[in-house]
Amino acid sequence: MTFARVALLAAAFVAAAVFSPFSSAGSERVALSVAIDGVIGPASTRQLEDALDAASTRGAEVLILQLDTPGGLVTSMREMIADILASPVPVIGYVAPAGGHAASAGTYILYATHVAAMAPGTNLGAATPVEMGGLPSLPGGDKDKDEKDATGRPAGDAMMAKVTNDAVALIRSLAELRGRNGDWGEKAVREAASLSANAALQEHVIDFVAGDTTELLRLADGRTVDVGGKKQVLATKGLRVETLEPGWFIRLLSVITDPNVAIVLMLIGVYGIIFEFTSPGAVAPGVIGTICLVLGLYALNFLPINYAGLALMLLGIAFLVIEAFNPTVVLGLSGVAAFLLGSAMLLKTQGPGFEVSWAVTGAAATVTLGLALLTGTYLWAARRSLPRVGGEAMRGLPAEILDWQGGEGHVLAQGERWRAKADEPVAPGDSVEVTDIRDLVLTVRRRDAGRNGARQ
Repeated sequence: MTFARVALLAAAFVAAAVFSPFSSAGSERVALSVAIDGVIGPASTRQLEDALDAASTRGAEVLILQLDTPGGLVTSMREMIADILASPVPVIGYVAPAGGHAASAGTYILYATHVAAMAPGTNLGAATPVEMGGLPSLPGGDKDKDEKDATGRPAGDAMMAKVTNDAVALIRSLAELRGRNGDWGEKAVREAASLSANAALQEHVIDFVAGDTTELLRLADGRTVDVGGKKQVLATKGLRVETLEPGWFIRLLSVITDPNVAIVLMLIGVYGIIFEFTSPGAVAPGVIGTICLVLGLYALNFLPINYAGLALMLLGIAFLVIEAFNPTVVLGLSGVAAFLLGSAMLLKTQGPGFEVSWAVTGAAATVTLGLALLTGTYLWAARRSLPRVGGEAMRGLPAEILDWQGGEGHVLAQGERWRAKADEPVAPGDSVEVTDIRDLVLTVRRRDAGRNGARQ
C-alpha cells in the first residue's frame, strides 16, 4: 500500500513538471512566420492553411504572413481570406522584403489581416479584377459590342461591372472590419491605384512601416485586435520568430498547378498510355504515362477550369491519335484546331501566373501533329511495302527445280521443298521464280522467260 502511494505521488510530480505552465517548454512564447512568395494559387492556400493549423496547435501568439506577390486566382484569394477571418490566432500581414509588393489579390489579403504592415521600398494596390476567361476576341471583332444586356450596355462591360462591384464590396467589407481606408480600397479596385509604403501609412491603409520582423513585433505590441469576435491585446514584443518552410507537397503543388505544366503532364500521360497499348510489355511508358496523367488531372482539379475546354483538348488529342493510325488530312487539322481552342477555353478565370501560354500549347499541338504525321508516314510506307511473311511473301522469290514430270514437280524455295506447277516446260536444275501460290502449290516460271517478257 505504501509503495503504491509513493508511485502515485511520483507520477503526479512528473505530470506536474511536464504540463506545468511554468515549465520552460510550455512558457516559451513564439511567433510563427510564413512567406507567400509568388502568385496566389492552390499551393498558397494550402501553405497558409497549414501555417494557421500549426500556429493554433502550438499556441503561437501571432502568425506573421509575409507577402510578396503579383496576385493570382480569385478563388484561392477568397479561401485565404476566409481562413484568416476564421483564425483563432492573430495574423500580421507584412509586405516584405524591400522591393516586394502585394498587388491585386495580395491587397485584399493584406486588408483581411488583423494587423497590416509594409517594409520600406514596397508597394501595394492594382487590385482591379482580371477579365473572366473565355475566347479571346479577334482583332477588329465587334461581337462584344453587338451583344447587349438588359440595360442596353455591351455584355462584356456588364459582366466586368458585376465582377468589379463584387470586388469593391469585398474590399470595403474588409476595410470596415479592420478599420482601414475603404475609399482607397475601392480606388485600387476601380482605377488600379497603387501606393508606396509611406503613402499607404498616410492613407490609413496599413498600421505602420517596419524594417524587419523585430521592429514589426515591437510596433504591433499592445495593439487591440478583433479575433473571432473577441477583443485581444497583442503581446508581441521580444517574441522568438520561427519560420515555417513549405513542405514537399506544397512545393509539388505549386509546380503542377501551373496550367501549362498540367497540360504537358496530361500530354505525356496520353502518349505514354498510347505507346503502352501499341507496344504491350514495355511497362515503363504505361507506368510513367499513368502517373503523369493522374498528376495532370489532380492539378486541374484545383484550378477553376472550363470542362468544355478540357473536353475539346482531349477530343483534339483523340483526333490526332486516329490520324496517326488512319492518315487523313481532315482529322489532323481538326485535332490541332480542337486542341488549341480547348487550351484557350481551359481556365474560367486567369490571373498573374495562371495564363495558358500560347507558346506551350502551340508547341504541344505541333509535337502532337508531328508525331501523328510521322506515325502515319511509317504506316503508309509499311502498307505499300512488299509483304514479309505468309504466302504473299513467296511471290517473286527464286527457286530451283528438283524433279519434274509433265507440268508438275517439286522445287526448292527458301530452303524448303514445295510442290509446284508451270505452264511452260522446265527441267530439273532449272532456275525459276514463284509467280503465285494456292493451296500450298507454287506456280513458277523460268527466270529468263520473265526477263525476256519484260524486254518485250
